[in-house]
Amino acid sequence: MYLNLSASSWTYEGPPFNPTVEAFHRRLPDYNLTPLVSLPGLAQQLGIGHVLVKDESQRFGLPAFKILGASWAIYRAIAVRCKLLLTCSLEELRAAAGAQNLKLVACTEGNWGRAVARMAKYLQIPATIFVPESMDQAAQDKISSEGAKVVVVNGDYDVSIKAARDGAENENGLLIMDVAWPGYEEIPQWVVEGYSTMLSETDRQLKAIVGKPATHAIASVGVGSWAQAVSMHYKAKTPTGTVITVEPETAACLKASLDAAEITPIITRHTIMDGMCCGTVSSTAWKILQRGVDASVTVSDVEVHRDLQYLHSQGIKNGPCGAAPLSAVRKLCKEKKLSLSDDSVVILFSTEGARAYEVPD
Repeated sequence: MYLNLSASSWTYEGPPFNPTVEAFHRRLPDYNLTPLVSLPGLAQQLGIGHVLVKDESQRFGLPAFKILGASWAIYRAIAVRCKLLLTCSLEELRAAAGAQNLKLVACTEGNWGRAVARMAKYLQIPATIFVPESMDQAAQDKISSEGAKVVVVNGDYDVSIKAARDGAENENGLLIMDVAWPGYEEIPQWVVEGYSTMLSETDRQLKAIVGKPATHAIASVGVGSWAQAVSMHYKAKTPTGTVITVEPETAACLKASLDAAEITPIITRHTIMDGMCCGTVSSTAWKILQRGVDASVTVSDVEVHRDLQYLHSQGIKNGPCGAAPLSAVRKLCKEKKLSLSDDSVVILFSTEGARAYEVPD
């Protein structure tokens, strides 16, 4: 566990999220409001006032939240490429993209690639998704089912990033990624903007259920873009909220970077939290996470499997990445960190739906 005591006094003072994002999402096919589920029994067990889970197991008919960031980033990127206003309709965007023979290119551990492929399907344009060799055939087939071409690379996620970059250049494609690096930061920042819809929904739902704001928010980390959105949102509030991130013990690139005080790529090892098996933190996310994350927690596959089973028993049918925040809050309570008490209101962001995985020993 990494604790950053200075984060409690840090305030995000950058540009606010674009207020038109949620209205855009409401115009997409299959738009839905995902539930915020209160777990009073768990809260009592942990000695916390309220524990609630934002359940992203069904977002636009997909088993993950990624479509929120992917759809907005693609909409903005194509609008800029085709010189359209952000008030343009999907039909206008589709026509302009088709006229320029645009193709979308991305790489993925799973849910991101399917989200990009779904948006390409909405716009009736081609998409090529590069995936690491570790991705199972079932996950590849789900991406292909959206109409995208899947290319398997000989290597891990970081190798697939390079393949996607090369592919976009060679095919004159539009590279759509949720990870940033020097020289490629605008589109990942639009991805972060896209996630603001989930955060706005959560605020309204929480007000209706509990009547007061969150004191603690726990977000899973892959490359860090989602955790960046969470940090920006809760650190812009008055008073600010406490932000906790969670990663697999075998793929903790954010914690390694926080320990080193700089972005530190790591070699990842197998985890049932497939979507979080990333070796390098996004450069734009890092600028926020280094200052805004109060605690970075790592969890094991065994802990996450146990907590997934508990959440399933409560009617929340999520996958391992979605269960990881519960494992993190259990650790924080056990070690009596971050002043969790009966006055606390804790939001666990469950980012994916149930899926098959190899049960850990």
